[in-house]
This record gives sequence, C-alpha cells and structure tokens, in this order.
Amino acid sequence: MDRFIGLDFGTTNSALAVARADGRSELVRFATREGPSSTFRSVLFFDPSDRDPRSGVRAHSGPQALERYRDAQGPGRLIQSLKSYLPTDLLRSTTVFERNYTLEELIALIVRGIRAQCGDALGDPSSVVKGLVVGRPVRFSNADTPEDEQRALDRLRASLALAGIEDVIFEYEPVGAAYFYESRLDHDELVLIGDFGGGTSDFCLVRVGPGARRDPSAKRILGTEGVGLAGDVFDGQIVDAVISPRLGKGTTYRSYLDGKEISVPSWLYERVRRWHHLSFLRSRETLRFVKDMRDQCPDPRALSALLHLVEEDLGFDLHRAVEGTKVKLSREGRVNLRFVDDPVDIDLPVSRDDFERWIAGDLELLRGCIDRLLANTGVKASEVDRVFLTGGTSMVPAVRKIFIERFGEDRLRAGDELTSVASGLALRARELRG
Repeated sequence: MDRFIGLDFGTTNSALAVARADGRSELVRFATREGPSSTFRSVLFFDPSDRDPRSGVRAHSGPQALERYRDAQGPGRLIQSLKSYLPTDLLRSTTVFERNYTLEELIALIVRGIRAQCGDALGDPSSVVKGLVVGRPVRFSNADTPEDEQRALDRLRASLALAGIEDVIFEYEPVGAAYFYESRLDHDELVLIGDFGGGTSDFCLVRVGPGARRDPSAKRILGTEGVGLAGDVFDGQIVDAVISPRLGKGTTYRSYLDGKEISVPSWLYERVRRWHHLSFLRSRETLRFVKDMRDQCPDPRALSALLHLVEEDLGFDLHRAVEGTKVKLSREGRVNLRFVDDPVDIDLPVSRDDFERWIAGDLELLRGCIDRLLANTGVKASEVDRVFLTGGTSMVPAVRKIFIERFGEDRLRAGDELTSVASGLALRARELRG
C-alpha cells in the first residue's frame, strides 16, 4: 500500500489527507469559485429547478452546494450540521421535495461529494474503497449515554458504507491532531491536544516524538476527554443575546380565548439558536401558530421578522453573520453584528466583554474537562511540555486564556486550525495500515 487516507468528517467542515509510504502527508484540495480549498463544507443543497429524470431533485454538496444556494432564484433546501444528529433519534429521516432520505443517506451524499471532487485520492467514485482512518470526537455532541455514542458510530459507519467506503478504523480526532503535531518534532514531548470543532471540544494527553514512536511497549495515549460544546454553542449564545430578542423572544401576545397576555414560547428560539434546526420551524402547523401570535401581538414586527427568517430559509445566512461577528471579536474589542433582510433589520454593537460574559458557563465546562483529563491521568500541569490547540474556536481569546492560566503562554502552540486533524489521521493510517 503506497498511500494512506485520513478523513475528518466535521459538523461544519470536512477535510481529506493522503500520507505516502515515505511519511509525507498532503491535503486534498477542492475546487471553489475563490480557488482551491483544503476544506469541504459539510452541507447539502437541493435545488428543485435542477432535476434528474430518474432520481428527482439533485443534491449538491460542499462548495458547490453553497454556490448554488447563493445563486438560487427560487426555493431550495439547505441541510447542514448532520453530524450533530448521529447520536439521537431527533432526525431519522426527512422528506426533501417529495423524496424521503434517512440521515445515513444524507451523510453519504456529502461523502460521495468529497469522493467526486477529490481527484484520484479515493479512486473512481463508483468503486468501493477500504482502509481509511476516519475521525470521531471523544464525546459526540448530544450523546448522553454510551448507547448514544455507539449509535453515532454505527450510523456514521453505515453512512460511509453507503458512499462506498468500507473497513474503516475510527480514531479520536485529537489523536489525529497529535500525529500532525508530532510530524514536525525532532524530540519527545508530553503534549496536551485541544481540538475545537463545530459541535465538540476534545482533548487528549499523548507522548509524541521519535523516541515514543520507536518504543512499541510505551503507552502513548495517556487519556482522552471531551464535551459536546464548541463553536456552534458559542454562536448560539450570541443568537440568544442579540438576535432572538429582535425576533420576538420575551414578548407577549393576547389569547384568542380570554384576552390574557401570554409569553411567546421559548422553544421557538431554541430552534433559532441552533441555526441548523431552523428548518424544523417550517412545518405548516408551526408557521400558522406564529402567524396567529403575530396577529395578536401589540407590535407584530418582531414576529414578522421571525416568519421571514423561517419561510425564506435564512438560517445559513444568519449563521454566517453571527460566526463572522465571533471571529472579529477574536481580533477586536467591539464590532457590529449586522443582518438585514427586510423585515429583519439587525445592526447592533457587540463587545468582547459581553461575549465572554455570555459564554462564561461554557468556559467553565471546558475548564472542568481539562481538569478531569489531568486528574484521571495523574499528570500535573507542570509535567505537560506543550499544549497544541487546533480548530477555529481555539482562536477565541477567552478559550486561549484557559490554557495560558494553567500551562503558561510559552507552552502554547497552534496552527492549521481546520485541517490538522485530517493530516494526522492520514499519518495514523500509515502507522496502522503500513
């Protein structure tokens, strides 16, 4: 075997890497309008104007899905964050333009898209490919029990099989990041890896370096920990504080029956804060309910904005505006969150201090996760040589501060935030399959 494949299938982005027998690892690049990209957005778009005579409405994935979504002149269906549904029964199947798809079939469409657009890295897209190492989080988002974890793995394995990928080995994503970090070392270290994805934050303590590789009897992975929160949860806190109040959260309407004032139900805004759940509000019954509330509301503008957001399927556009605000707050102390699509009109200042106050509880969960990892492995913070952080959320100053406080800024390392896991999984594949 002269090449070894690592696949990082992510909640938001996916990446694919190939390691050669000589130890070199390189990322597969995907074509986009802006030029080649090392990441493949984990999304699908169904455009009813683009039909296949046999299979019906075509599904487009990755960068092509986003390009078609932005160009669409009529209604379409954008589906994203499918990985977050793997442990639960919240999404078993869904109907898209008169055709029913299981969750596994939807994920397989994304993986097939990766295969179709990755050149010859995975051979002919119609063929069966074996031997990949595929990343998995230490704790799947929304997994509450070991049974949930197993369900997620079983469903992910079935999805890959539907896409023609069999005989896979699952590896923890932070272990993949550790192998990437190790590839640049000429000495041994005990390193703490922090991998921050869209849906999960995962950590591991691992011994890396040439000496650790040469000693087959050494225990390299000392421990792992994870928690089901990361970038999407941080985004949700911004939505709760800034967006939802402008969509009617906290307002009231008058009951048809007795004229009493009733609070607009909060469950609507749970869907809004998790933007990939926004499409669940598009049912006929829910839309009728919101319209009835709007008609009995003293100021109907906010609920009209909510209806527009849902009916026009603007969840992804809202997500981009919120995520862009979060990214800017990593560089600036104060920015404006702007999202305008009449009648939605939001243009409000957000400060880094506000953001850090909103995510304070989430930061505590991250601190607790790191503390558990150190306690369970019996490793003191002073014994950790380096801390390697990867993933977009690792750039949030309040997140970095957690590690600076425990380990010191001089021990922190970062880089290749969106692709180090895939590169490391390919190197792990070379070790396991070579």
